Amino acid sequence: MKTIGIFHYKVGGTDGVSLEIDKWKRVLEDMGHTVHLCAGDLGAVEGTLIEEMYHHRPDAERLYHNTFCELHDYADDAAYRADLLRLADVIERRILDFVERKHIDFLIPQNIWSVAASPPVAIALARVMHQLQLPALAHNHDFYWERTEGVVLTCATAIELADKYLPPHDPLARHVVINSLAQRELVERKGIESTVVPNIFDFDAPPWQPDDYNQDLRARIGLKANDVLILQATRIVRRKGIELAVDFVKALNRPERRARLRQRGLYDGRPFEDDSRIVLVLAGYSEDPSERYLSLLKQKIKRTGIDALFIGDLVAGRRQMRGGQKLYSLWDTYVFADFVTYPSLWEGWGNQFLEALRARLPLMLFEYPVYQADIKNKGFRVVSLGSEIQGRDDLGLVRVAPQIIEAAADQAVDLLTDAQLRQEVVEHNFQIARQYYSLEALRGYLSPLIP
Repeated sequence: MKTIGIFHYKVGGTDGVSLEIDKWKRVLEDMGHTVHLCAGDLGAVEGTLIEEMYHHRPDAERLYHNTFCELHDYADDAAYRADLLRLADVIERRILDFVERKHIDFLIPQNIWSVAASPPVAIALARVMHQLQLPALAHNHDFYWERTEGVVLTCATAIELADKYLPPHDPLARHVVINSLAQRELVERKGIESTVVPNIFDFDAPPWQPDDYNQDLRARIGLKANDVLILQATRIVRRKGIELAVDFVKALNRPERRARLRQRGLYDGRPFEDDSRIVLVLAGYSEDPSERYLSLLKQKIKRTGIDALFIGDLVAGRRQMRGGQKLYSLWDTYVFADFVTYPSLWEGWGNQFLEALRARLPLMLFEYPVYQADIKNKGFRVVSLGSEIQGRDDLGLVRVAPQIIEAAADQAVDLLTDAQLRQEVVEHNFQIARQYYSLEALRGYLSPLIP
């Protein structure tokens, strides 16, 4: 059995990588391995903190920008290189100390050699691997070249960094990717073979339910019993396409659909009344320090006149108290949702897709490329917005054809009012997801990769 070190910029959050780390840790420990976490931000979980590994420190963000966007904070390549290696040296020493103290004999970098949100961490961890001759299994969720805003390697040192470390082509390192598109791209770009391990979830645990802790959630965010909660559980970042959820909720609120909801009543016996609201509840946080996308989203929401609530400050990876305030887990938000929106334009895989299926909730989605390539053929029943963007509005936010939004809203009304149809759909999806994306499936993927 191995003593494994899992490394990431942050753990314990509601982002996809943090959530997958939790699942991997659980499965690896069930397999008999010992697992230690090491990150720049631990959230509320136990692990070793190396603050210099955090990707939102000013020095890390500066190096990221000057690696992949524009070399403008340094006089020249040499000055940039000196700062890059200075921070890499510090992180290397701290990782070496962690590895030696915990007797680590197997490394699992999480996105560090692929998305490279903090380039010096990639250098430091590769050096440790070489210095101690430790085997590694790199879990590559996203690659830097997949950034929707585009990247450019800014100088000779940046090119060298990408060639040598992002990811390293090394006999000590094996690679896992989360979809077949990335698998092909990695071979084409770097000549590196990899294994596809999709995102997974625990489909055998007890269902998420109301309890003493979460029972006040709807009231606390201002929802009445007969309001409809449409949940957008993702972070608030541009590639999540949340503006399409706004269009969808606007369509749900049209008078003819509200009349249908009033006439039929909701799936669980609640009446839908004249004063019932259909509310888009955004449970994630904004990851953009400038909050530009968040601002545009709020402008669109104001224009459309829909009800929307941003509750990210009440939601964490785990239930906890912070500053005297009770925070709910992300899972608590699913307990009280009536429908899930997931209109992402791009996902490496798609955690929130599995979460909605696990919660036995119907969902609307945009058919992002990985969904089309790796997931759609499993036979899930979803409300689809198709896979074609029609254009952008004057705010620069994406649109799909209006008739697609209207058709999706009609399907959603059926799933919000027809209890039998809803049960058939969510149970069908749950069973398929359990077959392909369970913890037991992950154990089967990992067993041959960690000897």
